[in-house]
Amino acid sequence: MSLGSSGVYALVSLIRKATLTGGLGNQTATLNGSRDTREVFDFIYQVLGIGFALVPVALALYLLSNDDVQERVTARLGIDRSRPRFDLLWGAGLAAVIGLPGLGLYGLGRLLGITAEIIPAPDIAYWWTVPVLILSALQNAIVEEVIVIGYLMTRLRQFGWTTGATIITAAALRGSYHLYQGVGPGIGNFAMGLLFGYWFHRAKRVMPLIIAHTLLDVVAFVGYLLFADVLGLT
Repeated sequence: MSLGSSGVYALVSLIRKATLTGGLGNQTATLNGSRDTREVFDFIYQVLGIGFALVPVALALYLLSNDDVQERVTARLGIDRSRPRFDLLWGAGLAAVIGLPGLGLYGLGRLLGITAEIIPAPDIAYWWTVPVLILSALQNAIVEEVIVIGYLMTRLRQFGWTTGATIITAAALRGSYHLYQGVGPGIGNFAMGLLFGYWFHRAKRVMPLIIAHTLLDVVAFVGYLLFADVLGLT
């Protein structure tokens, strides 16, 4: 309904871009583009998009809450506030571990021509653009980590899948819906999925993954908006 369909569209987008003149290396992938030329409607569309994207998360939590388990679903997935220090430290640590290699993989992909130029922020900025980008980063993190890690991995384990198959399947789904950015981001997000999946298997908490993912996206989105001109990225 959400990330699965995104994976299909991303694959089609990858094939389309690869078959255009110049291949993937000459294409772009805009992550948070403007939705309208008029500021007020751009803002409305941005906020609505963030809100509606969270609906599948509510559905996933509802479905898990119907399991014959006494523990609350938020506690089962580790998205409660019971261990804030643990969550923050591990979230920041995971973001640091993933961030630099991710940049390196993106650069290598651009050099090899298998990754599109990623544009993380809109070209027109308003007073509300930074807060909306932060909300977008948080939305991405919640959707991906709750559905791909919390819901999917829990369900596959309930179906009797092995730990390895569960982690690889969740990682493959994560990589698939990033393919519209190119082969490099697909591989990078698959690797990120393996790490996150293994971490959830061991720690049984999604909150640090949400924090790590949010930090990575905030740095990418807001950092690009603030420093793209200085770094010669525009």
